[in-house]
Amino acid sequence: MSGPHKSFGDWASLEASIPGVVATMRRYIDQLTCLLRPGSVRNADEVLRSLAAFLVECAPQVTTVAEIRRRHLEDYIRWLAARPGKRTARITTATLAHRLGTLRMFFLRIVEWDWSDAPPRVPIVTGDIPKQDHPLPKALDDAAAAKLLRSAQSQPRMLIRVVVEVLLRTGLRVGEFAALQADAIMLIGAGHWLHVPVGKLRNDRYLPLHPHLVTLIGDYRTAHVTADNPLLLPRENGKALDRNTITRMINRAGRAAGLPHIHPHQLRHTLATQAINRGMTLEAIAALLGHRSLDMTLRYAKIANRTVADEYFAVTEKVEALYGQTTLPADAIGPRMARLRREHHRLLGNGYCTRPPELDCAFESICETCTYFHTNIEFRPTLQRQRDHAADHDQTHRVELFDQLLRRVDQAAS
Repeated sequence: MSGPHKSFGDWASLEASIPGVVATMRRYIDQLTCLLRPGSVRNADEVLRSLAAFLVECAPQVTTVAEIRRRHLEDYIRWLAARPGKRTARITTATLAHRLGTLRMFFLRIVEWDWSDAPPRVPIVTGDIPKQDHPLPKALDDAAAAKLLRSAQSQPRMLIRVVVEVLLRTGLRVGEFAALQADAIMLIGAGHWLHVPVGKLRNDRYLPLHPHLVTLIGDYRTAHVTADNPLLLPRENGKALDRNTITRMINRAGRAAGLPHIHPHQLRHTLATQAINRGMTLEAIAALLGHRSLDMTLRYAKIANRTVADEYFAVTEKVEALYGQTTLPADAIGPRMARLRREHHRLLGNGYCTRPPELDCAFESICETCTYFHTNIEFRPTLQRQRDHAADHDQTHRVELFDQLLRRVDQAAS
């Protein structure tokens, strides 16, 4: 474990003032070593030392954790919020939220574990943890990504090209990239796959690897990696890459391309955005990126959901009709939207698809719920059979859908 954060003092000095509190906190830290990763344990260690430092300074009458009450935590929150951050005049909202969340978990656990020094009730509630802004991931647009890739490919140092291309084409986290083992690439069936080791979410996964990357990685290893190196992509001197070195390599290529500073995680966001823009399902993107839940992946759907674009262009004519203008002049809507206005009817089993040919379809097998879907009385028998089939299989939502379509057809025909 790394050395303690000096602004809160070390455990030895704190123990001299409040030995009972420190004993419980250090026992808790020891228990965490069996549950969490070293980085998480270090974070908890710092948070508990900050509370202990507050008690020494502002509430010396508290000698055990069991004596900590709600009023002490309210005072602690104000004390903590007024402290300077590592690079700012005051700690950030994110840091405050993290520390209070960690502290709440401390109290919840020792109460649940039935420790004798646990307070009678948890003195910190979820409402104490400040809400944070959650900006959307910042991806490179297609033009910037292409510039970065071309710049990396022209760099004289081959490792820069490897770093940029692998991160941009696989969406790996920096830590995952640096930890790839020498045997990470394997042939499964007819294609090559990349084994990504257990990472921050405690799971590993396999990624399909483009043949171009297989060749690129093989060329780099042949030129710069010894056979006994345990890593797949170390530096030319055999040592492991780290986050700062990877960031510098990416930005060397970025500066040559005329791009502003690029964070390595932006390449991960870029791949996800490109994938969702081109019709890849959220489930597949989640598996590719190693997301534990779709909630994480849904953030990319907010950036560039092709379905949203499809729906927007589909209702454009209806909106313009509402405004009393059936069409817009070409110079006002631009050539792209003008092209999208041209209808392209495709015959379906139970109606027509009027989606413009320029738009990719992201709906797959849910045509009946698409704005572009159009049907009429000639398809009524088919719609009725589909409705009956859905009823026979207890698909209530499909029954409701076809009932709506049948009513619409009947109303149009009457």
